[in-house]
Amino acid sequence: MADLRKRLDANRAGNFYVDSTCINCDACRQLAPSSFEEVGEYSAVTHQPATELETRLAYRALLACPTGSIGAEHTNHTLLSAAKADFPLPIEGNVYYCGFNSEKSFGANSFFVQHPDGNWLIDSPRYLKPLVDVFDRMGGLAQIFLTHEDDVADAARYARRFGARRIIHRADVHAMPEAEVIIEGPEPRSYSEDFRIIPVPGHTAGSLCLLHRDRFLFTGDHLWWDQEARELASPQQLVWNAEALHRSIEQLTNCSFEWVLAGHGGRVWLPQSEMRAAVRELVERRQ
Repeated sequence: MADLRKRLDANRAGNFYVDSTCINCDACRQLAPSSFEEVGEYSAVTHQPATELETRLAYRALLACPTGSIGAEHTNHTLLSAAKADFPLPIEGNVYYCGFNSEKSFGANSFFVQHPDGNWLIDSPRYLKPLVDVFDRMGGLAQIFLTHEDDVADAARYARRFGARRIIHRADVHAMPEAEVIIEGPEPRSYSEDFRIIPVPGHTAGSLCLLHRDRFLFTGDHLWWDQEARELASPQQLVWNAEALHRSIEQLTNCSFEWVLAGHGGRVWLPQSEMRAAVRELVERRQ
């Protein structure tokens, strides 16, 4: 719960606010960019929601905040309930953003893919009854794909609840030692009809991407969209091996995809030709 006594001075006067427990994870700025911006080392409300839609988006941000750092002086319970029911939030087709980001994964995004051969969870949100109930209604979970060691959060609880198989690379398996599927080595491989697992060492030794139907690339902390610069970006700090990271990004120029869906950082859709060009530009910038 946000604490009004810790309200940041950077907030615009009004109902919604961010307090000083904010870890600046970017979730609120992705969900409600018209209301939240980065100010110094925190997010803050720089525009108070003025319409019903803006208010609903702000409540989505409040619910997704991993540290409970967003508050409202007066709660509209109808819009709050509607925002809670919005999760998992549709992205396109059978792909959803889970919401309810976890502090255990530093506020990383997680995603849900509904599939006739069994549903996938990509990284883990907080373990909460509303999400568990929705996953039940949508057919449960068969696979839990863990992009790297930092973003496992409550994956073990979801695996126990749904009997799901956890997938992680050998180099990061210390973060989920009970995982049922261990990916070995550097080679990409198909995993069922519509999924391809791509090892991308760099941020961590065992970082993985998941490519779904040659359209959706789930990237963890390997790659994301920088909304301000309008370009793809990759880690500059907290990098296990910078040379390996460069090679991992370079190999993605051989892949076809339209969506980048990141754990940390923005998500984006571009036509395949533009996406491939954006990856090549990133490779060139890192040389």
